[in-house]
Amino acid sequence: MSRSRQPRMSKRSLEQWLTEYAVSHQNLVNKKIHWLAVPTIFVSILGMGMSLSVWFTLVLSSLVLLFYMQLSTSLFLAMGIFILICLSVMAILPIGFKVWAAVFVVAWIGQFVGHKIEGKKPSFFEDLQFLLIGPAWVVNSLMSDRDKQTA
Repeated sequence: MSRSRQPRMSKRSLEQWLTEYAVSHQNLVNKKIHWLAVPTIFVSILGMGMSLSVWFTLVLSSLVLLFYMQLSTSLFLAMGIFILICLSVMAILPIGFKVWAAVFVVAWIGQFVGHKIEGKKPSFFEDLQFLLIGPAWVVNSLMSDRDKQTA
């Protein structure tokens, strides 16, 4: 008897996602812009969401974490910690929807400038799931850098 596997939200492995994402993120300037803009966009989305509906934002965050969980336990934990830090900062520094929206727009402008420099279109034009892979790419690069320093 063979055991049936539960369906995964994504058919690609984390490594496959990151490899595909890296194709349009080779230029050092574009990478640096993304390392700043991707977490900023993520935080601003949480901020806008929390300004509108706390419960909806927490449910949506849980679904995003489920996506990360099926890719990697360490990614799930890292993103969970990042979300908790974001929510803590929001509790300490309550900023309204308009400020979060402005931060969101500025960060996206940065992303598109980075892609103009790179000369390649953003990955999410091919697959919207890449919008969730951007934060995973930043976290993975931070974890990889940490591993290199401890080795």
